[in-house]
Amino acid sequence: MSGFRHIPVMPEEVIASLRIRPEGTYLDGTAGGGGHSELIAKQLSGEGRLYCLDQDEDAVKAAGERLKPYGDRVKVIRGNFADAASILDEEGAGLLDGVLLDLGVSSHQLDTPERGFSYMADAELDMRMDQRSLLSAKRIVNEYSEEELARILREYGEERYAKRIAGQIVSARQEKRIERTLELSELIERAVPADYRRSGGHPAMRTFQALRIEANQELSVLERALEDLIERLSEGGRIAVISFHSLEDRIVKNIFRRAEHPCTCPPDFPVCICGKKPKGRSVNRRPILPGEKEIRENSRAHSAKLRVFERIRGE
Repeated sequence: MSGFRHIPVMPEEVIASLRIRPEGTYLDGTAGGGGHSELIAKQLSGEGRLYCLDQDEDAVKAAGERLKPYGDRVKVIRGNFADAASILDEEGAGLLDGVLLDLGVSSHQLDTPERGFSYMADAELDMRMDQRSLLSAKRIVNEYSEEELARILREYGEERYAKRIAGQIVSARQEKRIERTLELSELIERAVPADYRRSGGHPAMRTFQALRIEANQELSVLERALEDLIERLSEGGRIAVISFHSLEDRIVKNIFRRAEHPCTCPPDFPVCICGKKPKGRSVNRRPILPGEKEIRENSRAHSAKLRVFERIRGE
């Protein structure tokens, strides 16, 4: 798997944010090709441990190959970060000193046409990050109702013409199943007004994003995983999350905010009676953004946002 290409985003900022201890225990919940994982592994002593998760079989193979030199310090496991708690329990791992989640689709997945993520190359509609999953973009496009399709495109793609596109999909599939990426892409182009097609960006971009999010249940998985992983952090442990669009970033920001200010008492109560204690603090009030140099060298970084939360365990 030496051809697996995925350039880690904001590598220096991630490592600085995690404040890695050589003897600590860490989790890279989205290992990809192992770029971030290797930077963490380099800072660990023989007593340190790094668990690397990814649901993509290609990524697991590539990361395993890349991280071989670090021996027993690193273990690469195929799995979704939503299941990190049970996976770590099976491995006998305790609390974590740091967690990294690099969200979204990898360069390798986008650049491998047969995975069906790209609206620019012809392939079977797929978009599954985990090939074992039963829910693919093809199934969504051909089996979801028009109302459900419109909702997904509107909520997950923030697509202004969601209703028109959904209607065009349903009309087209009555003639025959929609099987290919370019078939869907061309259908979307026909569904939207001409001025929208000329306004910048590919007209299928938002629809493909929405289908990918639904196929992989990305937002619900993220919300559940973040809450579990905050609980898993040791005192002073940190979780760093890189997001690539506003929907992800909003979830990360809101969960970090709730963990920092969990009190549910009415604002006019003189004292807290709900008993909910803060779990930590957001390290950066505003997201950390990549520098201009990195954006020039790695176009994927242009929309990246890094947020960091530090665990504080109360009495």
